[in-house]
Amino acid sequence: MSEPVKVAVVYYSSTGSTHALAQAVAEGAEQAGAEVRLLRVAELAPAEAIASNPAWQQHHDSVRDLPVATPADLEWADAVVFGTPTRFGNVASQLKQFLDTLGGLWAQGKLADKVYSGFVSTATPHGGRESTLLALYNSVHHFGGILVAPGYTDPVQFATGTPYGPSHHDAQGANPISEETRESARYTGRRVARVAAQLRAGRDAVVEG
Repeated sequence: MSEPVKVAVVYYSSTGSTHALAQAVAEGAEQAGAEVRLLRVAELAPAEAIASNPAWQQHHDSVRDLPVATPADLEWADAVVFGTPTRFGNVASQLKQFLDTLGGLWAQGKLADKVYSGFVSTATPHGGRESTLLALYNSVHHFGGILVAPGYTDPVQFATGTPYGPSHHDAQGANPISEETRESARYTGRRVARVAAQLRAGRDAVVEG
């Protein structure tokens, strides 16, 4: 029996919405039989800024023991799902800083031919969820990765209307994540794991043939 496909869920979250989506993506990948690493990226904000927002401080304290992503985690993975809140319609600096550390792996071609996807949260209804995911996916194209967005490939995607990746509008913490959005995230995890397993099986078949 072949070993399970390996999925890294790598995200940044300040007050917890993106973290909750990351957990759902990881659940979905595990449901599909994947071995999953749930990983946060390092916090860059000063302690004073974090302390000024009670929700930020609370979440920051709650994830202290969660592993911090390293380039080695991406080398390990068959598939990577990135998560970020939006910052002016773009990727949060904490996740972008992590992406910028991957030049060594990129130069060796070790980020190529993996499956990638993403998810996002915003404070406002139209705060750049699509533009943030599209900006995030620029890195995937440079990696030579295989982008596997959820699209409209499952009924839940018609309910949430987020073909680029699961997304949530949290209204500064006033809007809880809906079960439909959580299921969209779980579906993305399952889809990414399934496609990654199919690709690996196909590569193995070519080698054996």
